[in-house]
Amino acid sequence: MRILSVFAAFMLSLGVAQAQELNCQVSIITDVNLDITTVEQDIFDQLEQTVFEFMNNKAWTQDKFEVEERINCNLQIQIREIPSEGVFRGFIQVQSSRPAFNSSYNTTLFNFQDDDVTFAYSRDNVQNLVYRPGQFTDNLSSILAFYAYFIIGMDYDSFSLNGGTPYFVKAQQVVSDAQNSGAEGWRSNEQGKQNRFWLVDNILQELFSPLRQCNYEYHRKGIDNLHEDRVASRKAIYTAMNKLVKVVATRPNSVNLINFVQAKSNELKNMYEDAEMKEKNEIVGLLKRIDPANSSRYQEILN
Repeated sequence: MRILSVFAAFMLSLGVAQAQELNCQVSIITDVNLDITTVEQDIFDQLEQTVFEFMNNKAWTQDKFEVEERINCNLQIQIREIPSEGVFRGFIQVQSSRPAFNSSYNTTLFNFQDDDVTFAYSRDNVQNLVYRPGQFTDNLSSILAFYAYFIIGMDYDSFSLNGGTPYFVKAQQVVSDAQNSGAEGWRSNEQGKQNRFWLVDNILQELFSPLRQCNYEYHRKGIDNLHEDRVASRKAIYTAMNKLVKVVATRPNSVNLINFVQAKSNELKNMYEDAEMKEKNEIVGLLKRIDPANSSRYQEILN
C-alpha cells in the first residue's frame, strides 16, 4: 500500500488533488507513407491529449500515490493505416519502468508491442475515453484500460510477491468484456498467442508462478540492492532467473516469458560488464536456455 507523506497529506488538505497511479507519456506517430490531411493531424493531436488524460487522470486503484511514486510508463501509438474516415489501424508500444531502491537508476518492467490495434475516433464526436468494468464501450478505451491495469500489476509484482494479482484480474475482466466486440487481440484462438488475452491469461495461471516469483526476486533482491553489493545482487538475479527454467519446460516461447527476458537483456549486459568470466558464462548459458532464438544477443554479454 502506498502511503501519503505528511507533506502530501498537507497538500491534499489545501485542496490539491492527489496524484494518480500513472505518469504516462503518450505519443501518436503516423507511418511515413501515410498522406495525412490537416484535419487528420488535428485529430491525432487531440487524440494524444485525450489518451494522456485518460491514462494519467483516472484512479486505477484505491491506493494513494505521492507524485514521485507514480509509475513511469510510455505509450506510443503508431498509425499505419486509415481504412476509412475516423478509423485507424496500427500498433501500440507499451513500456513501463520503476526506480531501483536508493538510486536514480530505472529498470524496465514491461516492454511490449501490441500489433492488433484498430480503433475509431472522430473529432466531430468528441467525448472522453470511458472505461466501465463489465462493459465494452469502445476498443481504444478497453486497450488503454487493459494496459493501465497490466502496468500496475507488473509494478506491484516487483515490490511484493504476487502483489499485482488484483490488477491482473481487472485486466482479465477487460479482456472478457471485449471478447464479443469482434476486435483483434482479445481472443484465445487468434494466431500466435502473443496478444492481450494470453498476456494476462498466462500470468494468472499457476504454471507461470515461477515467472512472477522471478519478477519479485529479480527486483527486490537484485536490482534494489545493486547500490550496496553488485556481486550479491547478480547472484540473486541469477537465482531468480533460474526459476524461469520451470516455465520453459511447460510453456517455451510464451509471450510473458520471452517478453520478460528480452526486456532485461540490455540491463543484464550492463550489469555483467565487470563480472568474472565464470559469472558471465553462467548467466549467458541460462539466458540461451530460456530464450534460444535470441542466443546471439546474449552472447554479447561475454564480449
